[in-house]
Amino acid sequence: MINVTHLTKRFVQQVAVDDVSFTVAPGEVVGFLGPNGAGKSTTMKMLTGFLQPCEGQVSICGFDITKQTLQAQRLMGYLPEGAPCYGDMTVGGFLHFIAQIRGYRGRELKERVARALALVELESVVEQTIDTLSKGFKRRVGLAQAVLHDPQVLILDEPTDGLDPNQKHQVRQLIKNLAVDRIVIISTHILEEVSALCTRAMLISQGRLLVDETPYELQSRSRYHQAVTLLAEQPLDHTLLQALPGVVGLEENPLDGSLTVLAAAGQVIFPAVNQLIHAQGWQVRELEVERGRLDEVFRSLTRGDAA
Repeated sequence: MINVTHLTKRFVQQVAVDDVSFTVAPGEVVGFLGPNGAGKSTTMKMLTGFLQPCEGQVSICGFDITKQTLQAQRLMGYLPEGAPCYGDMTVGGFLHFIAQIRGYRGRELKERVARALALVELESVVEQTIDTLSKGFKRRVGLAQAVLHDPQVLILDEPTDGLDPNQKHQVRQLIKNLAVDRIVIISTHILEEVSALCTRAMLISQGRLLVDETPYELQSRSRYHQAVTLLAEQPLDHTLLQALPGVVGLEENPLDGSLTVLAAAGQVIFPAVNQLIHAQGWQVRELEVERGRLDEVFRSLTRGDAA
């Protein structure tokens, strides 16, 4: 269990993190979201003991991060922002070095390194120096060192930054597998990460925690929640669509010619829209019920425009 209570960090006159409190239990994957400068990375650094809070407390599996730092850090795997590594070392040499720091020797050291290499598919570059790797491979080296010791807590700052779609899918699957009986906290600005990976989403802006909800609850804040988007082969009668019960508006997308029918809060309009399509004989190529658009919720909350 992670317990964070009234966490606060000030730099000169700037409040980077302002009275943040939350708990995370094993089996949860928590997405920590926010715009640049919101306080995400500062919070991650305080959770891992790399920064001291000005106020508040962080408990990692019962250990106070400021008073029992080493005991808490032994339980954690941490991928910092930018995944800093020793660039002049080879991938294999770096992971051997990290394993030795973690206290592994002999056969167990070799097994730990081999397992980490296999988990993030680094065997093909094991003899390359880290400086010669692409951004995506460097990110994977950082992730390998974070999972090498099979930690109870994983704290990952932008874990899929720089990865291609296949690598992102693989890393997400790895995180899901690791999260079965562990705690995972991910700091990210990639909104698709929330719906693809997270069981909870915490949104921070200007150092304050605004929202702590499931991805579905966060999406349901969107004005597009339960909206119906359709792509027809001919012009549609907008008047008929707007007259349907529960419909509050229409939006046209000039890029692909689709039309989005907006639903009033708490209303399900798909059956009525679908019935109208069949009654009018409209030829519709695509028809989709939207869960909600996270980017719209993100902008609304972080700009202070939410109701």
